[in-house]
Amino acid sequence: MIRTFFLLCILLFPFSVKSDEKNKIIEKFKTIDNLSFDFNQTIKGKSDHGSCVIKYPKKIYCAYKRKNNKIMVSNGKSLVIKNDNNQRYFYPLKSTPFELLLDKNFILNEIKKKKIKSIDEKYYYFTISNHDYEINVFFDQKNYNLIGWQTEDIYQNLIVTFIYDLKTNIKISKKLFVLPSRN
Repeated sequence: MIRTFFLLCILLFPFSVKSDEKNKIIEKFKTIDNLSFDFNQTIKGKSDHGSCVIKYPKKIYCAYKRKNNKIMVSNGKSLVIKNDNNQRYFYPLKSTPFELLLDKNFILNEIKKKKIKSIDEKYYYFTISNHDYEINVFFDQKNYNLIGWQTEDIYQNLIVTFIYDLKTNIKISKKLFVLPSRN
């Protein structure tokens, strides 16, 4: 009887820890209405950095700090990328991975269904698959904050985005998410 009890404790303990960690991530993520952060992004071995603001649901504004001063903005329906040469590229949001990444309720529902995984005892991550996209979403193991994601762009290039200096639920101007004109 005692052996059975210890065996059950050994078998169930790792599951309850993982379940508890997953619940902490979910509870923290539920409280977030918006995020502001700096980022490093790697695409095809090239690194870029900048700052972003995400407002749920489905709005993002990112300003890249490399020489072309690229700006990326979504109003919740469309995604526009604008560079210094005044070139603008318009995409329906639903044709990009941001359709999923910027949908807090979708992410929460996916996390609830998924198995939590760990990397180097520093990060938790979940793999979200939907439509044509597979996205790994990463959280810090110490404070359960979102720390980045990994996905592919429309050209099937691996994109890794690491976020830092995260601030949540700050005051944000609605004008930030107004799309640049097509001119």
